[in-house]
Amino acid sequence: MSVHGPVMPIWSCGGCGLPWPCQTRKRELRAEYADAPVSLALYLGSYLVQATEDMPWTSAGVLHRRFLGWTRETELSKPAVQQPSTATVPVEPNR
Repeated sequence: MSVHGPVMPIWSCGGCGLPWPCQTRKRELRAEYADAPVSLALYLGSYLVQATEDMPWTSAGVLHRRFLGWTRETELSKPAVQQPSTATVPVEPNR
């Protein structure tokens, strides 16, 4: 378990005092969930729900970017890897 866990209800980082998830925790989460991006989104989504209850004065957009928006940044910055096509070209019938 990381020392960079959330301190609720203020949602600061227990390790560095920055808004949670801090950059250190984001790096840890990216590594931990590298092969499971949907699981990461579900995990952070549950925290997002709690945070909206704890901080009703904060706009939904700000909280969404803070808890979920960063999770796709690395996916969007990676170049797409083109896979070999499995499509087949229809053969014209002999006439």
